[in-house]
Amino acid sequence: MLLIKELPTSESLKKFAGHYPEADIVAIWEFVNILRAASDLSDALDKMLQQHGLLQGRWWVLVLLLREDNLSSSPSELAEKAGVTKATMTGFIDGLESEGLVTRLTDRKDRRKLKIKLTPAGRKKLDEVMPVYYTNVAALMSTLSLQQRQDVVRYMQTLGANADIIK
Repeated sequence: MLLIKELPTSESLKKFAGHYPEADIVAIWEFVNILRAASDLSDALDKMLQQHGLLQGRWWVLVLLLREDNLSSSPSELAEKAGVTKATMTGFIDGLESEGLVTRLTDRKDRRKLKIKLTPAGRKKLDEVMPVYYTNVAALMSTLSLQQRQDVVRYMQTLGANADIIK
């Protein structure tokens, strides 16, 4: 993910509008501010997770497995739920497996079928990370009132539901 660090100035937006008069520079400024906030949040989450030897992709795999009743899922289901390719998921699983946080299990009836299972070490890792995550998220979200939080979520859901407008 590209982290946006420098937002356009009003001068650069005016220059942009001079080249592209059809551009809605207010909408562009608002959009890049939303992207910047998302970048900052993603970066902050990665920094917190790095303190525990994880990054978002691998952490999400562990969280997705924890959500399952039997703590296991197929690699393709994990990839779909995480919104990544099967190849990317394989990389996440390889790293987690090498650290003993997940294990690959073959179906006894059909050896072509594979399940990824959260190990006790993976559960221990989550037990270490999740309280820190929850505390940090609560602290961050407390900077907004309940109404502001609900508004932000509603607005972001609306934008997300219409993201296919960007082609």
